[in-house]
Amino acid sequence: MLSQLLKRNVLILFGCQTVFVSGTVVLVTIGGIIGHTLAPDPSLATLPVALMVVGTALTTIPAALTMQAIGRRFGFMIGAGVAFCGAFLVSQALAANTFWLFCVGTTLMGSSLGFSQQFRFAAAESVDADTVSYAVSFILIGSILGAFAAPEIIGYSARQSVETPYGEIFQIVMALYVVAAILMLGIKSSVVSSESGSTGGRSVGQLLSQPKFLTAVLAGMIGQGVMTYVMTATPISMNVTVGFSITETSEVIRAHVIAMYLPSLFTPWLIGRLGLARTMLIGTACLGITLGIGLAGHHYMHYWGSMVLLGVGWNFLFVSGTTMLTQSYAPEERFRAQATNDFAVFSTSATASLLAGSVLHALGWSWLLLSAMPGLLVMLGAVIWLTRRPTLAQQT
Repeated sequence: MLSQLLKRNVLILFGCQTVFVSGTVVLVTIGGIIGHTLAPDPSLATLPVALMVVGTALTTIPAALTMQAIGRRFGFMIGAGVAFCGAFLVSQALAANTFWLFCVGTTLMGSSLGFSQQFRFAAAESVDADTVSYAVSFILIGSILGAFAAPEIIGYSARQSVETPYGEIFQIVMALYVVAAILMLGIKSSVVSSESGSTGGRSVGQLLSQPKFLTAVLAGMIGQGVMTYVMTATPISMNVTVGFSITETSEVIRAHVIAMYLPSLFTPWLIGRLGLARTMLIGTACLGITLGIGLAGHHYMHYWGSMVLLGVGWNFLFVSGTTMLTQSYAPEERFRAQATNDFAVFSTSATASLLAGSVLHALGWSWLLLSAMPGLLVMLGAVIWLTRRPTLAQQT
């Protein structure tokens, strides 16, 4: 297993994941706060972060089609180029104090994630079938480094100037994307096999009619949707509504991101012991407890505890959902299946992030948390439905 994870492609993808997560965490941490400062209306504060997720959703299908046409290596390099342009526009928006340009920049940074979300699939294609969950988890572990790097980038920029605390942040992020593009030159073209360009296999409708494929997609949609919904609103609730400092807010977001990826060290073991369906149920339960802790109060530990469990629950659903997805399609269907999954997942996430600011502004923190509960009930029902099908129960 270790030799599988130390393959050249997997190691490069690990490094690229670290870079892209660094930029994403920076934007998620301060995007809503900057938005609140620049936006003409407080309800639009989370719009820039929401547009980041919208950009991801809109790019998932083009990213998959691009990689099918020109291969993983050059497809990922295009993604790095888009990320660099987005970070450049964000830095210009901050210098000019322009909200609309900030929104354009965050949208482009989000669009690059439509490409980087394929890192996990590229890693899965580089290892044996029985090591897929480990490869997916290994890529996600690279995000831990990004979670630690992001607050340091924010803190460094804040120390440089009290008047413009975010002035140098996105210049550093731009440099990181250049590093990622250089790393991507080393990806072997064998990541994409010749058969993946085939137009054969089942249609999207036929794939979605399969219970296993549909449950895998739902795990990603609900895990990512609930996570984005709550996480997008948290910095504003902490910093703007309650009055916690940017340092305290950044610490909570960092703890959340670490909790998203640290479980990847043992999630494959958990899947091996309990199966995919039970791991999904545990992830759903973690998200439910998240909402309960958040509803209990507005102290620092309420935010910290809810964000940590939010990350853990997301990890269990995301890793188990991705692993189940790779088991539900034939090789010639993979780009079609992956694009369908990521479009569904990030469209849901985009909708959640767009709603977060308005719901928080209009109804408050408690109602925002309560409104996430129906999604968890849907996930619970989907897993129970899957496990009660005799032909599939033994596989999950």
